[in-house]
Amino acid sequence: MSIYDFTVKTLEGTEKALADYRGKVLLIVNTATGCGFTPQYAELQEIYDEYQKNGLEILDFPCNQFGNQAPGTDEEIHTFCTGRFGITFPQFAKIDVRGENAHPLFQYLARNTEFEGFGMSPMGLMMNGVAKKMDKDFKKNGEVKWNFTKFLIGRDGRIIARFEPTADMKTVKEKVKNACK
Repeated sequence: MSIYDFTVKTLEGTEKALADYRGKVLLIVNTATGCGFTPQYAELQEIYDEYQKNGLEILDFPCNQFGNQAPGTDEEIHTFCTGRFGITFPQFAKIDVRGENAHPLFQYLARNTEFEGFGMSPMGLMMNGVAKKMDKDFKKNGEVKWNFTKFLIGRDGRIIARFEPTADMKTVKEKVKNACK
């Protein structure tokens, strides 16, 4: 099984095969419009602007599982993201990314990566507390812990890296740059 075996639902409600992205570098992100990490949309768009010409696609999957922070319709979320952050990368229909109703794509990503930790910054320490309330053993499994978890996929469809929402976006950008070479 590889990333190319999955299909996802577009904003228009049609199925999109990830195999259509074969040969591209992918950054798959679960997002929310009302999250403290929402400003990362601007940084993601900057990365997209810089590396799309080198084969990068950012695939945005809104998710309302964490603190009810993406409560709008797909259309409302898209309008917010394009209007406030000017995103031009593909955005898909809202999905679940953890638990028994998680989309198979995110089940695959979670099974094939490890939680990278939130770090020791004040935000990281706060996120540790939030994650522990949801799952006391959160450090021992690969489930997505919060909005703006990112998965970097190489041109061959293999997972290169996972970034928790607290990861430095400069590190994300550097890994994307290296993958796009």
